[in-house]
Amino acid sequence: MEKKIIITIGRQFGAGGKLVADALGRKLGIPVYDSELITKAAQDSGFSAELFVRKDEKRSFFSFSSIFANGFSTDQDNYMSESGLFRLQSETISKIAEMGSAIIVGRCSDYILRDRTDTLDVFLTAPAEVRARRVADRAGISYDEAMETLEKRDKGREEYYNYYTFGDWGKASNYDLCLDSSILGIEGTADFIIDFARKAGLF
Repeated sequence: MEKKIIITIGRQFGAGGKLVADALGRKLGIPVYDSELITKAAQDSGFSAELFVRKDEKRSFFSFSSIFANGFSTDQDNYMSESGLFRLQSETISKIAEMGSAIIVGRCSDYILRDRTDTLDVFLTAPAEVRARRVADRAGISYDEAMETLEKRDKGREEYYNYYTFGDWGKASNYDLCLDSSILGIEGTADFIIDFARKAGLF
């Protein structure tokens, strides 16, 4: 692409956020950052990627980590507080956006890049039953187990987003575009986002 564009994708669990991001990346020829973002943040910081994975889009209330206001500690477990991890991941997201076009999945990326003018912020949703069936098929668990997983993961993402952004996860006014991915399917949703971006003059 000649013109740079950053697409951030917030998503309910099971709404196909990563699948839509991958379809966008393939169609537009630009990189997608999801779990790759964790690896890059770890590389940039010198800390273990496992540290980022354990706290990925999770917020532990009343945890020992809240004691460390500055985010760092030097114990034998290579410990870093949640706020420190969020700060490093935010720096990584900002660096990625500076480098060129990218699709960034979750991790408060819409908020972190809120001052940029080349960013399209998307939020993906779908009916709970659709998401539960997708998760059940993907994870090989029962529908009821999948439904419980949806509730837990969405609650975690909401708490994480709201804590670090002082915002309201999933609220339409936070995003440029909100879509039910079950209506057009993965490929159709990606095509719709591309068409919207073009009409918005982003590329």
